[in-house]
Amino acid sequence: MTASTTNPATKFIDPKALMNIRNLELRARAVVEGFWSGIHRSPYHGFSVEFTEYRQYTPGDDPRYVDWRVFGRSDRFYIKKFEDETNLRCHLIVDQSRSMDFASAGVTKAQYAATLSATLAWFLHQQGDAIGLLSFDAGVREYLPARHRPGHLRHLMLALEQPAGGTATDLVTPLRRVAEIVRKRGLLVLVSDFLTPLENLDRCLTTLAAAGHELTVFQVLDPAELNFGFDQPTLFEDLESGRTLFVDPQAVRTSYIQKLEAHCQAVRDLCQKLGAHCHRLTTDQPLELALFDFLRERTQRRHVARARNGGSR
Repeated sequence: MTASTTNPATKFIDPKALMNIRNLELRARAVVEGFWSGIHRSPYHGFSVEFTEYRQYTPGDDPRYVDWRVFGRSDRFYIKKFEDETNLRCHLIVDQSRSMDFASAGVTKAQYAATLSATLAWFLHQQGDAIGLLSFDAGVREYLPARHRPGHLRHLMLALEQPAGGTATDLVTPLRRVAEIVRKRGLLVLVSDFLTPLENLDRCLTTLAAAGHELTVFQVLDPAELNFGFDQPTLFEDLESGRTLFVDPQAVRTSYIQKLEAHCQAVRDLCQKLGAHCHRLTTDQPLELALFDFLRERTQRRHVARARNGGSR
């Protein structure tokens, strides 16, 4: 199931309205609170997060395990059960290249990607997990190691607030850098539009998977990039190179969509080959749904790991 197929979408915050919250950390909190509110109204009343399981309180449950923070946000009683004492180590690898500055409907891919990353960071930080960040454009922009300590989340938010820039998108260099500096196994979350040649990406991701890292990919696209919904002949500008091209959309739309879908399919095929989850998002989709998919994926991986270990912990 993808975010676009879940039912409670109309109950969540429209991304345009969400971007009116200028503070990124407050924006992330709003997404998480909207997620909790929506999940209580949806059919998915029970779900689990890495190392933690939530379910609705029933009479007879030990009140010591009520999650009071969830109660404060939702006015519902939920039980939190810890499954493991070892917390998750997660690194967010976030594309801040100039191509992410595109927006056809008010929300740039850069804003959406930063808010998604901030949401995941804020949620996991609340779980006690260690969060790190590597941002990139044509090269590595900033690196923060995975930590869980006072002030670290704020530094991470400030790094995510940096404007998109650079003259190209290079996926290979940041992934090679991650392989060099992130020695402890953990979760790597790659957020990008992936509108760049995929040469050598296979080798980089394979290296990370072979090192024991779990991989999750979010491909963030603008709706206009998927449907090429332009009507009149238009002068298009490459945000990274500055090159311009006059195009008649009606003449090239079919060919463009076919090539883009082939490119996106190549990304999905690579992820499937490595056992990585690939989520394609558009900037008009509520971010709460992306968080739901992320947590659902963590649940599935946890159950798979348990099954492989014969149900042992």
